[in-house]
Amino acid sequence: MTAPPTAARSSVTVSIWTLVSRVTGLLRVVVIGAVLGPTFFANAFLTANSVPNLAYTAMAGQVLTLVLVPAVVRALTEHDVGAAADLVRRISGYLLSVAAAAAVALACASPLVAYAVTAGIPDPAERAQAWRLTVLVLLFVTPQVLGYTIAGIGEAVQQARGRFALAAAAPALESIGVIATMAVVALSYRSGLPVAEVPIGMVLTLGVGCTLSVAVHAAAQIWGAHRAGLSIRPARGWRSDPAAAEVTRRLRRSVVVAVFPPLSMFAMLAIASTVPGGTFVFQAGMSVFFVISALGAKAVTVAVLPGMSAAARAGDDTRFGGAWRQALSLAFTASLPAACLLLAFAVPVAEVLANGSLRTPDILSWLTGVLVVFAVAQLANAVNEIGRQALFARLDVRNPRRISTVTLTLRVGLGLACLLLPPDGYRLAGLAGAVLIGEAAAGALGVLTIRRAIRPERVLDRARLAHVALASATMLPAAGLGWWLVRTEVQERLAQIGVAVGLGAVSAGCFVLTLAAVTGRLPTLLARVGLGRHAD
Repeated sequence: MTAPPTAARSSVTVSIWTLVSRVTGLLRVVVIGAVLGPTFFANAFLTANSVPNLAYTAMAGQVLTLVLVPAVVRALTEHDVGAAADLVRRISGYLLSVAAAAAVALACASPLVAYAVTAGIPDPAERAQAWRLTVLVLLFVTPQVLGYTIAGIGEAVQQARGRFALAAAAPALESIGVIATMAVVALSYRSGLPVAEVPIGMVLTLGVGCTLSVAVHAAAQIWGAHRAGLSIRPARGWRSDPAAAEVTRRLRRSVVVAVFPPLSMFAMLAIASTVPGGTFVFQAGMSVFFVISALGAKAVTVAVLPGMSAAARAGDDTRFGGAWRQALSLAFTASLPAACLLLAFAVPVAEVLANGSLRTPDILSWLTGVLVVFAVAQLANAVNEIGRQALFARLDVRNPRRISTVTLTLRVGLGLACLLLPPDGYRLAGLAGAVLIGEAAAGALGVLTIRRAIRPERVLDRARLAHVALASATMLPAAGLGWWLVRTEVQERLAQIGVAVGLGAVSAGCFVLTLAAVTGRLPTLLARVGLGRHAD
């Protein structure tokens, strides 16, 4: 089935700008790792600085977009911009109240959170010092919960109005701010300091700089919402307004869907922190995972959610089924070739990511293994993301809760089992495997649920998926040659990167040309690049 041009263009827009934000986010992790090194303090800081975002995700996170976008679209369709603006302001009042309470609770719980983060440090003196420094970091980054909440509301409002570029690009501002903070730290202090030698001034610089970076991100999203004609200035009345009360009720009912992913992520970060440099390896792998997701499932879900919500609201299963098949096909079109490339060139990617004092044979080996597992995991993530979006578009909260429960159980259970493995690359690869199994189970449950909901509509566009599989197969010769070269023949870092870039481009070109040929779009593609005749 051919995707409507508007959805395809929106997906491309979201892909490009989300790619910018994800790549800068990946660069942020790389810079932090290079400056702080494979130390227990680096593990503690990376995890502690992730806690506010995890707290926001637990409070609302992706569920906010899935709940708020359909509500705003409905208000715009059934009423007018004024009604939608009132709804947004009341939801903002509710969410910021909850965020403020969450920030206070996080500050109070910082000693317990710090204990969980540093419990794996074997030396008692180092563990005690790391605990104190982690508590201090947490107190300085706690206000980020409010910043992420504001940014999330602004992003959802822009998506509901069909404005995707700034909403997707704004997180890059935060990453740039963090990178600038790390540059200040690198110039002011010695890199790779062990826990016992980390000065308080360095901790304060890190905490304040990262929190200000989140504030810049939030300000950009506020401006974007204003340009879209919907202010997110908080207001009272979410209890008395029926539409706002319905949204807040759905958010509360979706709390399991929101809480479980960040809870499992925190557990895995805590387990990764038991390996020196492990948090960097796991977060770097997850960042690559998120970059691929941004190009595929994330971009597609953002672009098709308003239309899918409208189809569900109208009770049009035919149109909804078409949107579902289109979304799934587009996600695989982006995700499958990315998986092939990452599997083939995991070694050069690890070479690019590990820098400074992190550039050791062990870190490179561990990171390569984690990247290989995440290459497969992102395919399962594509199905999971599309399925979750489709269920929320149908105002289904019960099934996402059930799926999230299964995912949490698998991730945490398998993650804890990884503690039985040696504290090295095997433990980190096991954590990545826990992510893969959790995503696969969630994706399978989502597809089965959608299949029951839209029957007798087809779940898969088999022709389109076959085209994507065939196009991906044509990538294998060039990608396989690249894999063999970087594994056996080419050992120098720049040469490996050159092989990956060159043969990766050839592989991607084979995919694009083959897909265009089997879908009948090759003449149009050639005309656009000046190699064919333009249609009259």
